Amino acid sequence: MVILLLAIVSMIVVAARPSGHKGEVELWTSARQHYYMYQPVVDKWNQSAPLSRDQISMTLLSQPALEQRMLSGFLSGTPTAELLEVERRIAARAFAGPLSSVGFVDLTDRLKAEGLLEKLNGPSFSPWSSRGRIFGIPHDVHPVMLGYRADIIEAAGVDMSKVRTWTDLFVALAPLMGPVDPDGEPKRGILNFWPTHVDLIEVLLLQAGGAYFDDSGKCTVDSPVNRRVIASLAAWCSGEPFPKGSRIAGDAQDFTAAGNNRKINGDVLCYLMPDWMCGIYRHEMPQLDGKMKLMPLPAWSADGADGLSTRRTSVYGGTMLGISRTAVKSPEDFERFWDMAKKLYLSDELAETLWKEGEIIAPNKAMWSNPMFDKPDAFFGGQAKGRMYIDLAGDVPRRSSSPFFGIAQARVQDALFAVRDAARKMKNPTPDDLMPETAKQMAIAQEAVERVLKRNRFLSEGAGGAAAGGSGGGAQ
Repeated sequence: MVILLLAIVSMIVVAARPSGHKGEVELWTSARQHYYMYQPVVDKWNQSAPLSRDQISMTLLSQPALEQRMLSGFLSGTPTAELLEVERRIAARAFAGPLSSVGFVDLTDRLKAEGLLEKLNGPSFSPWSSRGRIFGIPHDVHPVMLGYRADIIEAAGVDMSKVRTWTDLFVALAPLMGPVDPDGEPKRGILNFWPTHVDLIEVLLLQAGGAYFDDSGKCTVDSPVNRRVIASLAAWCSGEPFPKGSRIAGDAQDFTAAGNNRKINGDVLCYLMPDWMCGIYRHEMPQLDGKMKLMPLPAWSADGADGLSTRRTSVYGGTMLGISRTAVKSPEDFERFWDMAKKLYLSDELAETLWKEGEIIAPNKAMWSNPMFDKPDAFFGGQAKGRMYIDLAGDVPRRSSSPFFGIAQARVQDALFAVRDAARKMKNPTPDDLMPETAKQMAIAQEAVERVLKRNRFLSEGAGGAAAGGSGGGAQ
């Protein structure tokens, strides 16, 4: 009775509470930089829209607050913002049930009808797609390149243009690792990576052709490619420095003062850098101005041996803009929200702002010929880094939108730690030496993810095909 009474009182309070905005179309975002970049576009839109119902009101929320409000509205059928800008992990939470219960409007048919599937970068739709349907407009592409300390490397006479694979990189830079201290630690690491860098594990897996899930949502944690990559990463963090051993990694954690200091000091020479990371380096480490350069990622394989990809890029991060289903009461509502979403995300003006202020490549391919991308960047040694990122944009790997991504990511990280610990008990282990332990640990990770996945009858193996056949509410 107490629970029932509380529920009734809560319903009355929610129903009586003001909406929080005065009739405008509300947009929620958790990205502070995006909020300020959108403000001029939104102001222009509002000036040309005399009616408040056609104006946009933006609200900046923390990621946990946005996720909680969004899921609460989706699960209860209560109002949320009409437009929702969410990053990959938050968006995936909406795809746990049947397609008919996804809280975002299915945009697939409209995207096809307006030719946007061809106009926008294809792989950039993958994080916002579930069972063949698309629920968001991609904000970005986020190709990854290798950033490196050109001042140190070029002064040593190393020609980075000759580097084609990761092994090439390690051979070229091994002499720069310097003397080993009494604890066996080299003066420098070649690549900024450590098992604690959980997002970078996926960046490297995706580049190699691996993934945590396939396009149908089936768990693929324990795949041959994933095993090979995890064994390699464990070897990179263990043993004696290359070339005597396999140790090449250095720990300069991104987004931390300690990690930034290690980068400034040259303690690690190379970094995995998506387009947006360039701005982070520029603003947080101005001491590196003119000392950095970029190049395509070294490939895992020069010829595709062992099933490893020859891809020279990967992908890191991502955001979408979706329309809340609870906000669409009529076809006219959808058209208004759709026009606003396109104006905000697909305009030339925003694409220019994204690059000039955020150093982010927009997915609108028509903008890629803009000469602004050819402008030399003094911070990166005068390279036209925009053109370099665009040259790789079409080759970014597809990604899963599984709501169980976070679980898979954590279990694979556990496997990497276990293999790394086993490697520390060996003398100079190679990836081949670590494959038996890697197979054991990845099988454990696979089983842990499948155990959770099987509890969801909509996404577990065997149910995905039936679910995918539905329209998913794609009448718009």
